[in-house]
Amino acid sequence: MRLLFVGDVVGSVGRDTVSLYLPLLKKKYRPQVTIINGENAAAGRGITEKIYKKFLQDGADVVTLGNHTWDNRDIFEFIDEAKKMVRPANFPAATTPGQGIVYIKVNQVELAVINLQGRAFMVDIDDPFAVIDELVAEARQRTPLIFLDFHAETTSEKQAMGWFLDGRVSAVVGTHTHVQTNDARILPEGTAYLTDVGMTGPYDGILGMKREAVIGKFRTALPHRFEVVESGRNTLSYCVIELDDVTGKAKKIEVGQINEDSPFRD
Repeated sequence: MRLLFVGDVVGSVGRDTVSLYLPLLKKKYRPQVTIINGENAAAGRGITEKIYKKFLQDGADVVTLGNHTWDNRDIFEFIDEAKKMVRPANFPAATTPGQGIVYIKVNQVELAVINLQGRAFMVDIDDPFAVIDELVAEARQRTPLIFLDFHAETTSEKQAMGWFLDGRVSAVVGTHTHVQTNDARILPEGTAYLTDVGMTGPYDGILGMKREAVIGKFRTALPHRFEVVESGRNTLSYCVIELDDVTGKAKKIEVGQINEDSPFRD
């Protein structure tokens, strides 16, 4: 099985970039499953039903989320019916709508897609390591093919998760920090790992936000209102992962970006 994962889509620039390049990427790599992280898709914070459905129309099979899941209140109106959307599974199960794992069937095999949120420098929700133990045990009753989008702040927490799951899941790919890392590898027991897949959206902002406010906050230490960049050059960050359908182990992971400095090549 071949997976295509597109990193944090930010604002309207990110959405337009997905619409432009996702069909080209799918034609180039011919993935069996395409996953998009969309937790910043609505003006940089959260997602709407319209955006979710547009991602599916553009070619996504699953949309994952993160710490901005609940920032747009529209999500409470549709998340329980959004069967191809996955929110962090370690929000308290008894009180949180939506699902933390989804299964996608491809021919005679299934892929389990799981979303988790880290706790270092983030909201102190349920332990992601304990939750993933339960979800891996559940998923492996059905399939050895398991993909984890780990939405976390620190590289150490992401690396810890990768090593913790080595040999038990097919891939652990980080999101949230919006900067693609150069450490794609296959761990010794067969799990593909990448600390952060990067961002899809404005190429000339700071993590997708207008530069002036971010620079101003660093210079003055005073509060500044961060606003997403809504025009200008764009970038798309992604990775492609090849899995063994029988064992679930990763055979290859490839990382890429599309922007003016790295134009798309078919």
